[in-house]
Amino acid sequence: MAQTQTLPAGAAGAEDHWIVVEPTPRWLRVMFGGETIADSKRAVLFRESGLLPIYYFPREDVRTDLLMPSSYTSRDPYKGEAGHWTIKVADAVAEHAAWSYVTPLPEWPDSPRYLAFYWNQMNAWYEEDDEVFVHPRDPYKRVDVMRSSRHVRVVVAGQTVAESRQARLLFETGLPTRYYIPREDVRLDLLEPSGTHTRCPYKGLASYWHVQIGDLRGKDLVWSYPEPIPECPKIRELMCFFNERVEAIYVDGELMPKPRTKWSQD
Repeated sequence: MAQTQTLPAGAAGAEDHWIVVEPTPRWLRVMFGGETIADSKRAVLFRESGLLPIYYFPREDVRTDLLMPSSYTSRDPYKGEAGHWTIKVADAVAEHAAWSYVTPLPEWPDSPRYLAFYWNQMNAWYEEDDEVFVHPRDPYKRVDVMRSSRHVRVVVAGQTVAESRQARLLFETGLPTRYYIPREDVRLDLLEPSGTHTRCPYKGLASYWHVQIGDLRGKDLVWSYPEPIPECPKIRELMCFFNERVEAIYVDGELMPKPRTKWSQD
């Protein structure tokens, strides 16, 4: 594929739906069962409104000898019918873990030449020599961390659990502003390690805390990146509260609107 292909906004009758397929200059590898399943410098990045980005690999860069056709098929109104393959390496099996759009819509005629893999069914993904977690990094997504002397105050169950004039504000495309606060400005006596860990491809591995105030427990309200990835060092060891789930966050005395995201609790 030599150039970016954008499907028209009205494709398949959805006026606000968009798809962009473009070459990626990154050397990509996918590992499963101790084998390199895909190894390509010619993959494409598939971006679609409302969904995470996906890498598609030319078939000639995939170990198709390790793929067995599956009886499972699926159909997407924007991309057509997909056939699936099961990956088998010795005793390691990933059912229906690879797919390709074998009967594509006219707007993406090259799709039968490409295969994709379910990210979480593979053992490891590499961009160049760096392992990447969760999903591909979108080159059009920004993560900016800025020092701020604004007064940030976090309230849970009527109590101020964090208050600082030395927070770092993290601005991430499409997400609420996050306020990362030094530990000395957080009521650590109200926090309890939760054992929860999550990964972010843009920031790294996060650890979580509950907020315990009397009989009220705010589950996994606080997180921190003890060892963020090299691209995001400014938030190391700082603590962040879910805007969506605390009682209130005030910045310079102004109550911040509570965002509605996938992390909100009704």
